[in-house]
Amino acid sequence: MNRIPKIIATFGGVGYLPLAPGTWGSLLATLVYLGLGWTNHNSSWLSIILILLSGFIYFIGVWAVKHLKEEWGNDPSRVVIDEACGIFVTFIPITFSLTNAFLGFILFRIFDIWKPFGIRKIDQMEDAGGHHVMLDDVAAGIYSAVVLWAINLWL
Repeated sequence: MNRIPKIIATFGGVGYLPLAPGTWGSLLATLVYLGLGWTNHNSSWLSIILILLSGFIYFIGVWAVKHLKEEWGNDPSRVVIDEACGIFVTFIPITFSLTNAFLGFILFRIFDIWKPFGIRKIDQMEDAGGHHVMLDDVAAGIYSAVVLWAINLWL
């Protein structure tokens, strides 16, 4: 009965991988970004695709988390769809490149693990109907996007 929410929440099963499932989920999402970037050379279209993909993943992630809460608890580590959403947010404002993909992945993992500047408060929110699981990674993605954008301006 919960097969579809489990597939969604684990980002196709990646969340079941041992040792740092969030990193595996982030890596798979970065690979998806690379595939999108190589097939969409227009940065504006790539940004639009990432905005739409982030929004879609956010809402299906919330839906999946709500359906699995009773069985899996509040925010289990195997739920990695939130990392995918956060990674896609990271890449929205920047030009596609392998360097940006690498830096974005690293920055996102740092902000997602460290949880500075209010991200920890979002992560510790009481059950908000599934939004609490997704929002801290969206915030980490926003912080990563700002830093990555600034790095691109500076270099």
